[in-house]
Amino acid sequence: MSHDRQPADMSRRSVLQGNILAMGLVSFFTDLSSEMMNPLLPIFIAGLVPLGLAPVFVGLVEGIAETTASLLKLVSGHLSDRLGKRKALVVAGYGLSTFARPLIALAGLAGAAWAGWQIVGLKFLDRVGKGVRTSPRDALISDSVGPDARGLAFSFTRAMDHAGAVLGSVAAIVILFAFLGYGLWRSSGAKPTQQEMTALRWLFAIALVPGLVAVATLGLKVREIAPQQVGWASAHAALAPTPRSSAWAKAHPTNLPTRFYAFVAIVVVFTLGNSSDMFLLLYAWEKFHLGLLAVIGLWIALHVSKIVFSLPGGILADRIGRKPMILAGWIMYALVYLGLSQAQVQWQFWALFLAYGFYYGSTEGAERALVADFVPAEFRGTGYGIYNGAIGLAALPGSLLFGIFWATIGPGWAFGIGAALAGLAALLLAALLAEAGKVP
Repeated sequence: MSHDRQPADMSRRSVLQGNILAMGLVSFFTDLSSEMMNPLLPIFIAGLVPLGLAPVFVGLVEGIAETTASLLKLVSGHLSDRLGKRKALVVAGYGLSTFARPLIALAGLAGAAWAGWQIVGLKFLDRVGKGVRTSPRDALISDSVGPDARGLAFSFTRAMDHAGAVLGSVAAIVILFAFLGYGLWRSSGAKPTQQEMTALRWLFAIALVPGLVAVATLGLKVREIAPQQVGWASAHAALAPTPRSSAWAKAHPTNLPTRFYAFVAIVVVFTLGNSSDMFLLLYAWEKFHLGLLAVIGLWIALHVSKIVFSLPGGILADRIGRKPMILAGWIMYALVYLGLSQAQVQWQFWALFLAYGFYYGSTEGAERALVADFVPAEFRGTGYGIYNGAIGLAALPGSLLFGIFWATIGPGWAFGIGAALAGLAALLLAALLAEAGKVP
């Protein structure tokens, strides 16, 4: 009898409870904390570094931190398979991020010369925490439900992420209004004022509180599910579960399915054109002169769009297949970036930003569910480590080159190059995975 039976027999109505509900709450409070800061971090960087260098430092902050942390995603996923436990690594990762993130409030106080590099270092620690937790967390989520509901489970946690981001952005508006009053409405200049910088520092420090709630929820409400409690995914049901020592030996990366590596390679191509969303906010600040309130409002609108599309995207990924949803999302990404390269007025920028949520809703749950479809349950920590690690390793050239292109040939060209790479990835996914066999 398959060891995957218990979660596989859960009805779709019962999916959004237990571990999935608890992990959704952890995601909600974590994003509440981080998204009090993230939409404003590019503006904070612009206030600390020499004029014209903000795009380069945004690329460094997002690229170096994500790439270095990606190595830990590889290690932590494999380690969780070996230990047969996920939760301890997840708790450690969330804890490190919770305490490192608000320290950005102190950047530049001892002198502006190294302020940009201080943000790079602190963001690195935050992303190290993400690297430690991400692969074991994804494996824990996939182990908690059956294969017919994984798209929904992952999309639910992502929707809770986005809900936390919306509330975090609203909290940012309230806190900044307490410091700036109606000055929050002013149009942007080349750099934020000293009063705005002080308000941002206080906001970043307060972000510690919801982060602590997330860690407490994780520690008290999430239940460990050891990998040996579940067997192979239904696509591998003919293969018998192996003992722990044998499973560890077979978890070597060279023994994972070829289709899985084809998918990861194509995701890397897409990621090279998938620059950080922080660039979109810097674009709004610099080109369209949106002030602090408008930038936060833009971020809220994006996350509302993500929420609207996330759950339908996950359900459709379970019903019609992962690949069609990923293809639709990548094509939308290419169209949005192409549109951004040509946008001239604010309403065009806002419309493209809202459409951008379709990309997230179509791909976030579907990609993670597809990894679980390809990789047996005992080895999913390793599989998610490779998947997340590959994305992270591609993030450095992706974001750094985008920042350099922005600073040298202009943001329009940078967005156009991103659109071209996304389109290429969509073509490769349609062609190569179809040749490798039917994708669930």
